[in-house]
Amino acid sequence: NIISSNYMGSRHLARVITLQILYQWDFNGQQTDLKRLIEQSVDYYSPSPENKKFVQLLIDGIIKNIKIINQYIEDYAPEWPLEQMTLIDRNILRLGIFELIISQQTPPKVIINEAIELAKSFGNYSAGKFINGVLGSIYKKIKK
Repeated sequence: NIISSNYMGSRHLARVITLQILYQWDFNGQQTDLKRLIEQSVDYYSPSPENKKFVQLLIDGIIKNIKIINQYIEDYAPEWPLEQMTLIDRNILRLGIFELIISQQTPPKVIINEAIELAKSFGNYSAGKFINGVLGSIYKKIKK
């Protein structure tokens, strides 16, 4: 089982759970009962109240700011239209952009590293480089 709290920190595990929820939400045409999905996923993988709270914060923030986040993706990955991007890449970027631009509760380098690790674990062979390129470009821009 790739998801095991024995092998990863709780924040990383919460991001993995968040990515799975976003993937299902996106796969189902954004017509998923997110509240139920969060309950099921967190209860199954990591029932700690801290993880549930963090997953909820991430999901709520991403959904609330989806237009802004998608615009960042379109601006910083113009050669990859959103609908042509893999579901995994698109949702790793959404998670990373939310944390980098909107939430800003985690150091940028940690956010980018976490996103790259998610891409390596769940994406195709070039996903890590792609995610690093997009989030790295956004980081350079906001650092100025």
